[in-house]
Amino acid sequence: MEPDDAINVMGGPLGSCSTEPLTGFFRDGHCNTCAADTGSHTVCAVMTAEFLAYSKYVGNDLSTPVPQFRFPGLKPGDHWCLCASRFLQAHDEGCAPMVNLAATHRRALDIVPMRVLEQYDIDSSDV
Repeated sequence: MEPDDAINVMGGPLGSCSTEPLTGFFRDGHCNTCAADTGSHTVCAVMTAEFLAYSKYVGNDLSTPVPQFRFPGLKPGDHWCLCASRFLQAHDEGCAPMVNLAATHRRALDIVPMRVLEQYDIDSSDV
């Protein structure tokens, strides 16, 4: 599997999302993607207690450790490459987490409009 070009939603080089915990479809710390990434793990999101509870409620428990997959479980403040469709779903439900646009892959735009992502920009002066 070869990753797509590492370009962010703003057209620049894709920044690092998180190495602690190690995130990304390729577990390289970046929200890189490829055709095999059917979930489009492209949105670099900052976890909140509200979002983690919501994700668990809709069937994706991100807070419970899964040692056999070397998954530590996420806590508020952790950065994680989130599925673009889950981010959009959380936005529609009013509980989307903040995002790091510099570390969000441009392929997220296939699912989430830029105007939506911009509302959650952690670097926004409105935060």
